[in-house]
Amino acid sequence: MNVGLLTIEQKNLIEGKEYTTDSLFNPIQDINDDWIISTQEIDMCTNENYQWVKDLPLIDYVPKEVNL
Repeated sequence: MNVGLLTIEQKNLIEGKEYTTDSLFNPIQDINDDWIISTQEIDMCTNENYQWVKDLPLIDYVPKEVNL
């Protein structure tokens, strides 16, 4: 599965902001501690202020290990 790779600055710009009506960007970190967003967030983004997310580089998603 591919995800959009963010810089820390980009993550701070979009975190908690609407990418479309009633839907908020929710950046998370992958196994390498890189900040990422889903391709769904990218594809569904209609907010004029954040159209740049459509140009983010895509990387393979590797989740962090969860210790229970």
